[in-house]
Formats: sequence, structure tokens, C-alpha cells
Amino acid sequence: MKYSIRIEERLYPSKIASYLNIFLSIIFALIFGAIIILIAGANPIKSYQAIFMGAFGSRYSLSETLVKAIPLMLCGIGVAIAFKMILWNIGAEGQLHIGAFTASWVALTFPHLPIYILLPLMILAGFIGGAFWALIPAILKAALKVNEIITTLLMNYIAILWVYYFVYGPWRDPKGYGFPLSAPFSASAQLPRFGNSRVHLGLVFGILAAIILFFVLKRTKWGYEIKVIGENPEAAKYAGINIFKNIIIVMIISGGLAGLAGMCEVSGITRRLQPAISPGYGYTAIIIAWLSKLNPWVIILVSFLFGGLLVGGDQIQMTMGLPLAIAHIIQGAILFFILGGEILNKYKVRLVKK
Repeated sequence: MKYSIRIEERLYPSKIASYLNIFLSIIFALIFGAIIILIAGANPIKSYQAIFMGAFGSRYSLSETLVKAIPLMLCGIGVAIAFKMILWNIGAEGQLHIGAFTASWVALTFPHLPIYILLPLMILAGFIGGAFWALIPAILKAALKVNEIITTLLMNYIAILWVYYFVYGPWRDPKGYGFPLSAPFSASAQLPRFGNSRVHLGLVFGILAAIILFFVLKRTKWGYEIKVIGENPEAAKYAGINIFKNIIIVMIISGGLAGLAGMCEVSGITRRLQPAISPGYGYTAIIIAWLSKLNPWVIILVSFLFGGLLVGGDQIQMTMGLPLAIAHIIQGAILFFILGGEILNKYKVRLVKK
């Protein structure tokens, strides 16, 4: 007797199955990561223990996890609002770099301004820089139907190289012993930190962004329009919703939040512009937004966990000699398994007798 495989769309995807998919995806990703660790010649259980203790095992490690979570949170909320409208903004990494660049320009141009003027200017510049970088693919998408996945992705490389050009060229600090660094920011251009830790005011920005996004999506007419466009663009058009305007506004906010993340990194952590200000926060934010089901509260939690994964990755690199890339492989595996699980959540695979 012969059988054939038939794939059928589920009319009513199960919410329980959706959350189960996330749980199983993480388990499979950890198993996959364990195999990679074994190939690298280390003990997976000890490696995972080291990651956990390195990320959450002490007050210092917890604060470092929060430091990593801040840009992930801002970028994650930024891409989530775009994803709500089925607008695939893959460019948070580039928008973060441009936000860092514009905020640095303000800090280096007006170093003598008092902190209560300079910091708000840097925040504004960071947001505008990221928003501008997202506006270009937004206009192309809204006016010419250009695929935003390709444009936002390619613009990441331009933004990163743009920052490299300045720190290796015009902005290189002559007192920096040849290192590609801008001059250090003045004290007025530095985000305040909490206590003796490196956790800075950006944490408040991330939480405020989550509260505002939640309120906008749940309580406002505009939030409802975003939801309708995301679920059924044709119905949105029929209802008279202006899709062009919404694409522009959503991408400005999305890119602006990523730009704010860049501002927080240069003002709160490095306190100068330098290459590699991001280990891929913008890309990781895509995984976080997807894993969180675009829920702003869950994005905060998942950002914290992924921040821990990055800090734990540093730990196994220092103590066990394993490459940091293992942490990135686990992140990628989580996204891979989630996407695979989403297909099974939306479609049924059946064996049918011929």
C-alpha cells in the first residue's frame, strides 16, 4: 500500500501549541548546542553550568546581563512594532549604528554643553538617526513596493562601514595610541549609571518603550490600525486605513528605538564611538521579538535571558577556552527551530493512502 504526504493549512492554529513550540524549540536548540560543544571538545553540562553562573551567579554577572539586555530590549521592541504590521525590518543593526553615530556627533561637537541640554540632544539625535535610516526603506516599500527585507538588510552593512570610516579616519583620537576610537565624551555626554554597576539609564528607556508600545497597541485607534494591516492588508484598504502613512510612521518608530539603543551604548557603556559597538544586537533582537510573540512585556524578559546568554558566552570563552560563537550558534538554533515549529503550527502534515 502506498502513501503520500499531504500538507494542509490549519484553520484554527492552537495557542497552546504555539507556546509549546517555543518551549520545545529552546530544548532542541540547547541539545543542538550541546552537540556543538561536544564537537569543540568540552563537556556540555559543565559548559551550560558555566554559562548560567557567568550570567546569573553573582551580583556583578546579573548587572552585566542587564547591560547586555538594554540594547536588545530597545531593538526588540523596535522590530516588534514593525513585525506587528508584517513589515520585516531586518535593519535594526544598521539603525543602531547610525543612532550611535549621530549621538556621537552631538557629543563631540558640543562637549561643553551642560548635561541637562547635551544628553536630551544626544537622545534626540540617536532616535532621529535610527529613524532616518529606517525611513529610506520605508519610502521605497510604501511608494514602490520594494522588498524591505533586502533593503534593510543591505543598509546594515552601509551603516556599519560608515561608522568604521569615521573611527578609522576623521574622528580617530590622536591621543588614542593608534586605536580606532573617537575622542572620549565629556562628562555631560555620559548616561548616568546605577550604583557601582555599568547598568545605565537606558534600562528605564527600554521599560518605558515597552509600556508605551503596550498601551498604543492595546488602547489606541492607531494600534488597532496596525493590527488590521498586519492581519489583512486588503481589508485595511477597504476600511479606508492609510497604509502608506502607517508604513512610514511604524518604520520611523522602529528605527528610532534601535537608534536610541545605539545612543545608549556609546553614551552609557563605551563613552566614545568605536568599531564593534554591537556584537549583533540588532540581529538578536529579531529572534527576541519572534520568541516573545511580539509582546512588549515578554520582550523585556527574553532580552534579559539573551543578555545572559551573551554574558555566559563570554564566560565560557574566558574560563573554558570555548569560542564565543557557540553562544551565537545557540541563538541561531533557537530561531531556526522556532521557525520550523511555526510551520507545523500553521500546517498539518498527513499521510494519505493513494
